[in-house]
Amino acid sequence: MTVENRLYRGLEICPLVFSHRPAGASHAYSQDDGFDAAVRIQEPSAEMGMSRSRVFKISAGEPFQSAGDARRASIAYAEQMIDKCPQARTFLD
Repeated sequence: MTVENRLYRGLEICPLVFSHRPAGASHAYSQDDGFDAAVRIQEPSAEMGMSRSRVFKISAGEPFQSAGDARRASIAYAEQMIDKCPQARTFLD
C-alpha cells in the first residue's frame, strides 16, 4: 500500500493503518478482523534539523471494516484536531 502524506494548513498528515489483531507465531495477519488507525501530524520536513511530530491513535470503539475507512478516519481526525487548535503548532509541543 502506498502511504501518502497530506499537507493541511501547513502541517503534514500521515495516516497509519494496521491490522486489529497482530500476527502471532501461529497465524498471519487477518483482514477479516478489521483495522485500527492512528495518525502522525508533523511539521514539514526541514533541510537542516529535525521536524517535530506526534502520533495520535484513533479511538473508534470497533475496528474499521476496511483499510480505506481507517485511512479516511485518521485524515478526518487530524484535520479536526488542527482546526480546533487555536494555534496549529501548539499540540506538537
